[in-house]
Amino acid sequence: MPLIVDGHNLIGQMPELSLADVDDEQRLIEILCEFCRRAGHTAEVYFDNALPGAPRARKHGRLTAYYTRTGKSADQAIFERLSRLGREAHNWTVISSDRQVQTVARAHHARVLSSSEFARQLRATLRQEERSTTEWREAPEITADEIKEWLRLFRENRPE
Repeated sequence: MPLIVDGHNLIGQMPELSLADVDDEQRLIEILCEFCRRAGHTAEVYFDNALPGAPRARKHGRLTAYYTRTGKSADQAIFERLSRLGREAHNWTVISSDRQVQTVARAHHARVLSSSEFARQLRATLRQEERSTTEWREAPEITADEIKEWLRLFRENRPE
């Protein structure tokens, strides 16, 4: 299920990020890109206040980051996106703890997940992958005797 993420709202729910940091948006994008890669999701993240002259959208693999211009909020951009999706909005999940964003998302029949709940899922997904990778690296090596035994078993059980 594709995701629509209220970017600054999510940053506020992630202890490892701070809205006061200059690179908070870029750090969130990196985290979301890794999450999308590992979980197989596609996502769109919306931020307020694009820098003058900066592109309004940037593609990062499975993630697209949208930046609004002065006078338009990320919330408004999310509302417009849901309207453009029309009946397809029910296939999307909107990530935000903003009650107005949640209300509009539900009105479009999109699934809603609070930023705090999604932040927990995000961290769990990233930790799970790290554990799997660590376990894989720590697996014992196969001995020469074990290889000989497997080869013997495969030769004996080969179909005619």
